[in-house]
Amino acid sequence: MTKKERVQAAVRRQPVDHVPACFSLHFPREIAFDEPGVQAHLDFYRRTDCDVLKIMNENLVPLIGEMHSPADWSKVPAYNRRSPFMQRQLDMIKRILDEAGDAYALATVHGICASAIHPLEATYGYRPVRELFVEQMRTNKRPMLDARERIADAMCDLAQACIELGCSGIYYAALGGERHFFTDEEFAEAVMPYDIRILKAIREAGGDVFLHICKEDLNMERYRGYGDYCDVVNWGVYETNFSLEEGRRLFPNAAIMGGLANRSGVLVDGTIEELQAAVRDVIRSFGTTGFILGADCTLPTEIPYERIAAAVHATIPA
Repeated sequence: MTKKERVQAAVRRQPVDHVPACFSLHFPREIAFDEPGVQAHLDFYRRTDCDVLKIMNENLVPLIGEMHSPADWSKVPAYNRRSPFMQRQLDMIKRILDEAGDAYALATVHGICASAIHPLEATYGYRPVRELFVEQMRTNKRPMLDARERIADAMCDLAQACIELGCSGIYYAALGGERHFFTDEEFAEAVMPYDIRILKAIREAGGDVFLHICKEDLNMERYRGYGDYCDVVNWGVYETNFSLEEGRRLFPNAAIMGGLANRSGVLVDGTIEELQAAVRDVIRSFGTTGFILGADCTLPTEIPYERIAAAVHATIPA
């Protein structure tokens, strides 16, 4: 099998010659954009020998300044694929695909919660923005929800443009499932409808959906309704204490991606022998059908690529 054939078979829960692997990390800022970003992605893909070429997205929804009241959400404009930050990302994706050959490429799209954070995060910081969302949801939610409508429209257009360029699918980075911010009811109103609208748009464009459920202390039940719109699901198995087997039961119609912690454990701290033994143990326990080896989330930027390659190569039967 080629790498692309292997991933496509895993996504569709068909037999594979061996389990495919997908890992990613955030590149240093000086090589994360434009032509340096193109070469950084290709170098990572070739040196780690991953089966999936996952294209990061550091071209975020632009800053809007300070938020003095919920009404300030009106400052978030409508965006589309011609907006400069999206065009910069799409240009980089096209250049990566032009050089990558027939790769199974995933473009990263940040979910509704993350995309609404980005216009404010540099001004306030990550946790204060999350707390601001909760406060405004409980005081005057309408302007916030209206802004989310506009952001969701933009993310639908971005995802569709990525598929039109030739990406095989979208890695959709979802936030909002943490128990310590939104309640279940608030999640159902302020997060889930927008996420699912974007997931549907990816499917309608012909792309595979890789749902990544980010962060710790997750109420995974909040995502049960996402299962019908996903092909692959990945979450913090170790961060949130929700096993691969539990995920397979929660998302019975999707393939599962994961198996290794991303910031600790054998992938970061173990010997190569311990790392490869852990990969084989995960595959032996979970099986080879409908499974892609990966980590809970992005790996440390400074991790040696040789460690990632060792994990990838451990999927190949001796």
